[in-house]
Amino acid sequence: MTDPGFDVTGEGAGEGVGRVLGTADATPLQFWTAVAPGSYLQLDDVVVTRRELPDREPVTIAGVVTQVRARHEGAQFDSDVFAIADGTLPAQVQEAAEITTTRVDPEFYVPPQPGAVVHRAEGDARARALHFDRMERRIPMGTGRDGVPVYLNADFLDGTRGAHVSISGISGVATKTSFATFLLYSVFRSGQLGGDAVNAKALIFNVKGEDLLFLDHPNNRLDDATRAAYARLGLVADAFGDVRVYAPPRVGDSSGTPDVSSRLTGVDSFYWTLSEFCADRLLPYVFADADDERQQYTMVVHSVAAHLARYAQPADGGVSLDGVRLGSYGDLVDHIVEQLSDDETRGEWAGSAVGLGTVNAFARRLIGSKKDLSRLIRGDLATRRPHSINTAESAQVTVVDLHNLPDRAQRFVVGVTLKSEFERKEKAGTAKPLLFVVLDELNKYAPREGSSPIKEVLLDIAERGRSLGVILIGAQQTASEVERRIVTNSAIRVVGRLDPAEASRPEYGFLPPAQRQRALLAKPGTMFVNQPDIPVPLCLEFPFPAWATRVSEAGAAPSQTLRSITQSADPFAVVGSGGGSVDDDIPF
Repeated sequence: MTDPGFDVTGEGAGEGVGRVLGTADATPLQFWTAVAPGSYLQLDDVVVTRRELPDREPVTIAGVVTQVRARHEGAQFDSDVFAIADGTLPAQVQEAAEITTTRVDPEFYVPPQPGAVVHRAEGDARARALHFDRMERRIPMGTGRDGVPVYLNADFLDGTRGAHVSISGISGVATKTSFATFLLYSVFRSGQLGGDAVNAKALIFNVKGEDLLFLDHPNNRLDDATRAAYARLGLVADAFGDVRVYAPPRVGDSSGTPDVSSRLTGVDSFYWTLSEFCADRLLPYVFADADDERQQYTMVVHSVAAHLARYAQPADGGVSLDGVRLGSYGDLVDHIVEQLSDDETRGEWAGSAVGLGTVNAFARRLIGSKKDLSRLIRGDLATRRPHSINTAESAQVTVVDLHNLPDRAQRFVVGVTLKSEFERKEKAGTAKPLLFVVLDELNKYAPREGSSPIKEVLLDIAERGRSLGVILIGAQQTASEVERRIVTNSAIRVVGRLDPAEASRPEYGFLPPAQRQRALLAKPGTMFVNQPDIPVPLCLEFPFPAWATRVSEAGAAPSQTLRSITQSADPFAVVGSGGGSVDDDIPF
């Protein structure tokens, strides 16, 4: 028997809005509906109809409106529109809507009969049409065009049946980062992860401005309408409750003060000691551009990294190498170049089969990295001071600020951080607790062409992260320029405002033609979300952030964020101009 909650004659069916068109072919997967006088259908509306069969139970066919048209019936020429408007030529305006089938219940694929009544789906009928009733755990993503919540199946996000999210759209218009943070908020606050949500972690790389440094501050622009929008989704409009911010040290600052200007509390500096750089073989991440892997000097990179790991010894914050104490990244680079320039030691460092031209190419590139990486790789700061990015020991949400770093330094931080986090999850050997990684500009770190250490880590996350509980939420302007395997392994694909040329790419083939056109016009906050168990991407709007997205929106910070990790370890430490609690602020 057909479930009565999905019966078009039942309460959830809603009003009749038209009948199946008889002048266009109706198929089990797509059909047209003539809209009744006084009614209307808009794109994304959900409708249901029923097909009576002579020897079995009726079949309910549900679908989503993917195109709407209106025309004059009785007109033959374009100029007839004027005569019809003047009342001298009889004609009738008729609207029709294209319906793309989303569910057939029971699964007996027959076309709807021309003339069958089509109803607007509401309540349980809408939920069934969009397969929400089959989702054991539903994460609210926003509201549809009808103002009713739209859900994401948690099974395709947390690795149960799939994982990873790919978000595409024009920078500054598509609100990719805003949607990614809202999705995280919904994951943590909706209760759909059960007890796992308490221990789940998020690692967010902030690459533009300081907008993501205030996730734990309430938004002072929050109004009653926005609170009501969150309430409709079953959420409380609030800031993230547990956030830790990391920033690189300021250039030329020997104290390691974090390089941020708008947030002065609860910020820690991150860096790597020279000993860690050598022992953990981080040199390849200095050469993290995809172009580097096409060069022959990558052999030298790995040979030098192995030599450093074997012979560099910790020495008062720096390292001792070949009997020389090196106290800064610049000193280390100069020493490596000196050894490679010496005919007697070159073979020991780079290998005997490497030519001088290849060695010189490596040396030039390494020398060029001194300016970008000297403030991140340190020999002048206390090794006991907390300085590592470790989500397992951090807050629920860890924000790593990169916006003040040059491109090479950004690549280094992203590559090394993801490498260490992924290796930590591998050693743990369990998917719980989950780790969500939010990374914008994915096309820069995992481009379609070439290879690099960062790209290999991201590919590892895309292909094996699901089993280890590492979930990638990647954002990019152009999915066509991102490594195919990363996009393919993303169970959830999200599109905001698109560039016309990008919208024509095959990577967006999951969008119906009408949605591709609409993606060119989408306003900020409108997203098209495709998930495996719903055949048609859903258009939704997500609410305005309840957390501050810039310093001008930031309300009062919660008390637990006023101290950094450094000050928690040493209550007398003052990091920056306001790194302590309110009582510890410098009085001038």
